[in-house]
Amino acid sequence: MNRPVVLICLESPYAFWHLSEDHERSLRTAFPHVDFRIATASALPRHLPDAQVFFGWRFEPQWLMSAPHLKWISSPAAGTDHLPVAEAAAAGVALTRSYGFHGRPMAEHAMGMVLGFSRGLFLSQRRQPNRTWWKDDLAQEFFDLAGSTMTIVGCGSIGGQLARAARAFGMNVIGVRRTPPPTPGDGITWIHASAVDQAVAAAHVVVDLLPATSTTHQFFDGALFSAFRPGALFLNLGRAMTVDQPALISALDARHLRGAALDVTDPKPLPVRHPLRRHPRVLLTPKCATFSRTYMDEAVAFFADNLHRYVTSKPLNGLADVPLFRSLTAGG
Repeated sequence: MNRPVVLICLESPYAFWHLSEDHERSLRTAFPHVDFRIATASALPRHLPDAQVFFGWRFEPQWLMSAPHLKWISSPAAGTDHLPVAEAAAAGVALTRSYGFHGRPMAEHAMGMVLGFSRGLFLSQRRQPNRTWWKDDLAQEFFDLAGSTMTIVGCGSIGGQLARAARAFGMNVIGVRRTPPPTPGDGITWIHASAVDQAVAAAHVVVDLLPATSTTHQFFDGALFSAFRPGALFLNLGRAMTVDQPALISALDARHLRGAALDVTDPKPLPVRHPLRRHPRVLLTPKCATFSRTYMDEAVAFFADNLHRYVTSKPLNGLADVPLFRSLTAGG
């Protein structure tokens, strides 16, 4: 009997996003009847014709033509907007994302951003080179987290992790999604996406965790920013295309928003003279919210569980929806 061929391409400049020898060894040990082929990007054309399963960061649509035996594309990422979801579905190829392990580092990242603004840490860093004392400035800028409200728009499993972190600081949490849980019991006040204006109006901190879909394009526009509570803080750890950046800049310049912390921007990276890069109340991080030393350990464990499902003909976890039908929640 022919062994199923699993092609893995997980190249990265960062060790925690790279398949290690230990990861490879654990897979080969757990699946002795699977033919694992570890390939660089340049070697993929040689291996694609034999592959039944592909595990990697990216998969170009045109590669489907070179992979006649392909049945399943697996990504360690939470989002799938960079993958050929529609093309794979049309070719009868399953495509899965990963979830369950992106939330912890993203929650830590988001709370770091919030604390930087709420305790005046970023303001202090800006003042320290040229001012001897800036206590009066901080007295005007800081805000308490305990008793304040965080609204998470696109509140899926990652949002759930963030909600738990926010509640640990005494914050109230509102979750916004198209399909709120039928039996809430997680300490989140759920609001349907159709009432997002009310949800952001109540918030001291608004977090965007939306995926990239046709329905979320520039979801945060001028009208929605105008519905924000005056002095609110805005965070985007979802997708850049969900924000109308000129509208965000206008809200910041009008001082309707306290500030913005963005892990994603369009373009990436921003030009040196872009107004968001130079704005005194904007924090930019270089799409690093999912950085974690344990990332690939957990990604390989998720893949291994799914591979067991594949070889035993069980339903795969994390199947991607065809874009037209995606919901207003981020993966995770």
